Amino acid sequence: MAANSNSSPTTNRISTFAFMLVLVVMALSITAFGLGAWAYVEGNELYATFLVIIGVIALTLSTYWLLQSRRAMVTMKTMPSKVMTTVECRKCGFKNVRDFQRGDYVYKELEPCQKCPEDKMLITAIYKEITEKEKTYNF
Repeated sequence: MAANSNSSPTTNRISTFAFMLVLVVMALSITAFGLGAWAYVEGNELYATFLVIIGVIALTLSTYWLLQSRRAMVTMKTMPSKVMTTVECRKCGFKNVRDFQRGDYVYKELEPCQKCPEDKMLITAIYKEITEKEKTYNF
């Protein structure tokens, strides 16, 4: 059983700060609508118009920001990396590459060699397998 199964869940959530900011802007836009309605009832139509316009713009931008953040997070899903272990025989040089297993570490002695059973195999490298997608990104 490999330590890094491909079925592990990936997170696709918006950060709490961004979500709270969107909610605050939405609440302020609803407040602007309410104040605009109150100003209209009071007879100040110009003030009411400005408040309604501000409310519409704020509600539109916050909704757009929320939807774009969600879409960006869905496209940024990452799959867990595949970790590989290289096992070599010190005597004959036989090399085998296998999936990483829990408890593997470099220079750990394992079972006897398949070609020369008198010597034990040794873990010589543990590394992450790089996919073609990862090669294209320069971080």
